[in-house]
Amino acid sequence: MSTSFENEVTLANGATMPRIGLGTWPMDDEEATKNVAEAIHVGYRLFDTAEQYGNEVGVGAGVTSSGIDREEVFITTKFNLRWHGVSEVEQAWTNSADRLGVEYIDLLLIHWPNPAEDRYVDAWKGLVNLLRHGRVRAIGTSNFKPAHMDRIIDATGVVPDVNQIQLNPVLGRADVRAYDQQHGIVTESWAPIGQGSDLLTRPAIAAVAARHGKTAAQVVLRWHLELGLAAVPKTSNTKRLRENIDVFDFALDPEEVEAISALDQGSEVPVDSDRFGH
Repeated sequence: MSTSFENEVTLANGATMPRIGLGTWPMDDEEATKNVAEAIHVGYRLFDTAEQYGNEVGVGAGVTSSGIDREEVFITTKFNLRWHGVSEVEQAWTNSADRLGVEYIDLLLIHWPNPAEDRYVDAWKGLVNLLRHGRVRAIGTSNFKPAHMDRIIDATGVVPDVNQIQLNPVLGRADVRAYDQQHGIVTESWAPIGQGSDLLTRPAIAAVAARHGKTAAQVVLRWHLELGLAAVPKTSNTKRLRENIDVFDFALDPEEVEAISALDQGSEVPVDSDRFGH
């Protein structure tokens, strides 16, 4: 993993990905169309969707309606358990590409490992085939633990470009981050600003925000960047849409990063991907 510009990262298999993007769950197609087009207008180039979200059509329509060249945007999507198989993954790709209206997908992820079904290794083999045939620019995993990663890497010798996990200052996920970094995998955070929690009201974050003249959300997203992560915050609010990508003109010092990281006291737990999935 290496950074070419601060707002981009070069992935293990060669693609370049923006480090801040727009998450689109739980937008419907209409909302996704509007928000993706607006996000492109204010500077976003990374968009995150999934089969499960039911809005791939809207994400694709938003890209098309914006008038931007396809090559200028980086589209991530994910497929469900029903496609966990070597040949099944090709059908998952076809379904998503058709809904998005694209000829290739930038990053395709296994949405959940579903280890009880024990089919995610075959799903990974299917993704490797897509990568080798140029149907995707990058491949990866979502909600995978180190034990899951060990199995797919051992089976194929191919390291994921990205592992997308639930991660924010109160869910620091140090073990997964360390594993990913050791293997050259970019960790990408979903729910990066702690949607549905009180994260943005924490005094430690408010103090840093006041020092920099930034919002609490901007400070948290900057924290992700300082740790070498990518992040896909979701918002449909125009003001916050602009703020969430305006995080490249300031930096946190090591003491500020440490103060925010100290919010992870182990009291919050991520969704357990050994027990949940679809």
